Order: sequence, then C-alpha cells, then structure tokens
Amino acid sequence: MKPDLGISVKNLKSVNEILNNVLADGNILYIKLRKFHWNLSGDNFMELHELFEAQYDAVAEAVDLVAERISTLGGEAIGTAVEFAKYSQLKETPGKVPNNQGMLKELVGDHETIVKTLREKLDECEEKYGDAGTADFLNGLMQEHEKMAWKLRKFFKEETATKSK
Repeated sequence: MKPDLGISVKNLKSVNEILNNVLADGNILYIKLRKFHWNLSGDNFMELHELFEAQYDAVAEAVDLVAERISTLGGEAIGTAVEFAKYSQLKETPGKVPNNQGMLKELVGDHETIVKTLREKLDECEEKYGDAGTADFLNGLMQEHEKMAWKLRKFFKEETATKSK
C-alpha cells in the first residue's frame, strides 16, 4: 500500500530517485573512506585513521537513514555495488592509493560535491515536488557533509600560504 502523505505518486517517485542518487553517493563515499582508512601511512597517521573511521561510521548511519526515508515514501532503495556505481556522481580510482594529502583532497572534493548536490536537491524537493520533509532531511545531511569536509580540510598542508607571500 502506497503512503498517503499529501504528495502525488509522481512527485514521490521523483523524490525517491533523488534519494537513491544520494544513497549511491553515500555508499561510494563510505567505500572510499574505508579504503583510505586501511591504506594510510606517514604524517598524522593515527589522527587521520581515527577521523576516517569516525566519518565512515557517520556515513554508514546516514545511508541507512536515506534508505529508510525512501521506504517511508513508498519507494525501493537501491542496494548493489553496480547500482551505487551507476547512480553516484562520485568517481572511484581502482588500483590507485593516493598519499595522505591526496586522500584528504579527494575526500574533501567528494564531500563538497555532495553538499552542492544536496543544496540543489533540497530546494527541488520543496519547491518542485512539495516535499518539505525530504528537503529538511537533505538539509541535515548537507550540514553533516559540510562539517566532515571542514574537519578534513584542517589537515591540508599549507601550500597556498607560502605561495601568496
């Protein structure tokens, strides 16, 4: 039985497509965080090891909430690696492990990509599809990704500070 939430079936389908894309991005980011966590070495090893672990735990919880939101709206959550790769805008680099600074830059870029998409899609959910609940949900996710990116940026080496002097 489909939910009767005051949103048309067509609009619910569109919102669930957005949410499945968010779910795919979250799962690809989770996989990257795990890979980088396992392959860290050198400077700030322990701090980054713990930070990456905290972030993949947070992302794992978030993707579960996204999947539950999809179910709440009467949709079906995608759930295979093939689907995640197909529906995610994030790119993986099989067979390559960047250095710590490369990992940080890639992860910050992924978080920022997700933030920009969430910002756009939350407006779309509310204005185009009349789903303030999902817009609010996406706003919360966006804020968490902003915070995660900020924490990662704190580990960047100061390359630009010396160039601008």
